[in-house]
Amino acid sequence: MKYKRILLKLSGEALMGSRQYGIDPERLAEYAKDIKAIADKGVQIAIVIGGGNIFRGVSGASNGMDRVQGDHMGMLATVINGLALQSALEDADIPTRLQTAIKINEVAEPFIRRKAMRHLEKGRVVIFGGGTGNPYFTTDSAAVLRAIEIEADVILKGTRVDGIYNADPEKDSSAVKFNTISFDEVLQKGLKVMDTTAFTLSQENKLPIIVFDMNTSGNLLKVIAGENIGTEVNI
Repeated sequence: MKYKRILLKLSGEALMGSRQYGIDPERLAEYAKDIKAIADKGVQIAIVIGGGNIFRGVSGASNGMDRVQGDHMGMLATVINGLALQSALEDADIPTRLQTAIKINEVAEPFIRRKAMRHLEKGRVVIFGGGTGNPYFTTDSAAVLRAIEIEADVILKGTRVDGIYNADPEKDSSAVKFNTISFDEVLQKGLKVMDTTAFTLSQENKLPIIVFDMNTSGNLLKVIAGENIGTEVNI
């Protein structure tokens, strides 16, 4: 395997499957199957998941809600998704721990870096919920921050698109895909990979990002094996 320790970033919307909102148990089971395939290869796996399928702080703020309150609601949504993913992984016989940036002791462990790394070394999947624990930061920022803290080899951003294009491939059939691209090129071309805070943090710490289609079964294993799946953003 090309990577020993990874941080997998999943969007909350990905858990909806074909639904309009909420969580699709079938999609969760598919993800658990793919994650098990790489766990069985000895890869150490950490996961950060968004909460957009339940609540978005930014959209709440645009409707008149206080932004800080909205972001706290969004953090709790990521914990709900983390619990759902933990359940699906444990149903697939994968030992899993959920750690949160906000303390919910009856539900999950608080985030402690050394404890998280120990879990990974013991072969447990670690899900990080609650974002960074601070308003005004996205789960993209949380993913990069946690990846740096646990010394991950790479961030894998699982999306419904199979990489980074020069235009939206869902709207423009002539869009061209990049197999590899540098951080500087992404910024120069104005491409949207992650929010600016997260992307800059990744660039400064020389942490590569691979954007790939998580919804095609088997792709996660191919990425881990070093196959040319998706788009790699590197120095």
